[in-house]
Amino acid sequence: MLEKKLITPDPLDPRLTEKVEGLDQNRAVVATSVTVERPLTLYLNSQEIVTMMTICDYPEYLALGYLFNQNMLSQIDVVTAVEYDEDLGVVVVRTQEETNFEEKLQKKTLTSGCAQGTAFGDVMETFDDVTLSNDTTLRTTELASLLKQINTMPSLYLEAGAIHGCVLCQGNSPLIYMEDVGRHNAVDKIAGYVFEHGLKTTDKVFYTTGRLTSEMVIKTVHMGIPILVSRSGFTAWGVDLARQANLTLIGRAKGSRFLALSGHDRILYD
Repeated sequence: MLEKKLITPDPLDPRLTEKVEGLDQNRAVVATSVTVERPLTLYLNSQEIVTMMTICDYPEYLALGYLFNQNMLSQIDVVTAVEYDEDLGVVVVRTQEETNFEEKLQKKTLTSGCAQGTAFGDVMETFDDVTLSNDTTLRTTELASLLKQINTMPSLYLEAGAIHGCVLCQGNSPLIYMEDVGRHNAVDKIAGYVFEHGLKTTDKVFYTTGRLTSEMVIKTVHMGIPILVSRSGFTAWGVDLARQANLTLIGRAKGSRFLALSGHDRILYD
């Protein structure tokens, strides 16, 4: 069971950081760890989709999650293979049949020449159709415990910084902890794991170190997760979309303090 296994970053993985020397304020030579980012080009069958900058620790999950969160893959699509070539920096997701997105992409390429610029419309096509569970709750004591656990876990953030983290949780238990140079990559890695393993999300809590923007809200709703938490702040459109979807939106969460701007009924003040 996933609930008994915690998936976390490996800050000791030599591929993810490297030592660089510099001078501090006293002109002393200091060796510090910096995060390594690499380009990763994603293909859906024979179609090139996007090139992302990533730490490449879970490229297969990143590929699946990106396609799922961009509505290029759905649960009814049968994935036959996910192939990663580290030397080429390429990951290919193969499906049993041509996906609906490939038809859309061809049309958009002919009309606008830029598929990525119109991906947002495809994501919003299903936003209004999602109904989030009202049965999932989060106690304020659970939230405080969760924040403490996340902030003290070994991570690339503590090792080298310059990175975002996202955590899929249940109650006050972290389950999947992913990091990347872009917060959206970290979200997509978790989405990829959820997609591949068919993980239930209606009883989960999603934590991110990043801002609560419209895209963060859209991706959380798309994954069917009813509660989104961040130590950072909000954007107005992110709040509007959260209220529209009845997503519990909790920001500025540090220690026992937080601010909830949507979905208050899921919070139990104990």
